[in-house]
Amino acid sequence: MENKKFYVSYNTVHSLIKKLSEQLLATGYETDVIVAIGSGGFIPARIMKTFINRPIYAVGISYYGLDNKHRDHPTKIQWIDEVQSQLVGKKVLLIDEVDDSRATLAYCVGELLKYEPEEIAVLVLHNKLKEKDVDFPVEITRYFAGMEIPDLWIKYPWDAEDIEAHTEAERAMLREKKELTNG
Repeated sequence: MENKKFYVSYNTVHSLIKKLSEQLLATGYETDVIVAIGSGGFIPARIMKTFINRPIYAVGISYYGLDNKHRDHPTKIQWIDEVQSQLVGKKVLLIDEVDDSRATLAYCVGELLKYEPEEIAVLVLHNKLKEKDVDFPVEITRYFAGMEIPDLWIKYPWDAEDIEAHTEAERAMLREKKELTNG
């Protein structure tokens, strides 16, 4: 993987979410609602709904303002204040595509805890194996990652302009990895 990019196809995303749904259900955690962090968590959350059939609420968190300047901390772009009463005493499944620095996830967890849910579980497709900028609050005892990977740039299919080329790039990456492992 000389280009230091990690390609993920829609098929892989679907398979990871199916595996994660099975792990989630095996723990006995019965989610009441899904909260998707946008924009990367939207598609994984929708696929998860296929397996656990719970309502989805969407939040938007960004490091960039309307002026497109990078901020030092995440900020809310879209939030779920209007459904706050539907989170009180509920089991929430928070979904994002990647746990990179953890800043966005931890910020979102902190904001959701203000609504006094019974519990929040965190689920990501990928956890990057690196030191995180922040820790989760002690209330977070359930964490699910579909795959742990090195600190590489992840190319998700929803960001691809040419989905066929993107999917082929994932296949080539996997072939190269297999050759390195077997070679």
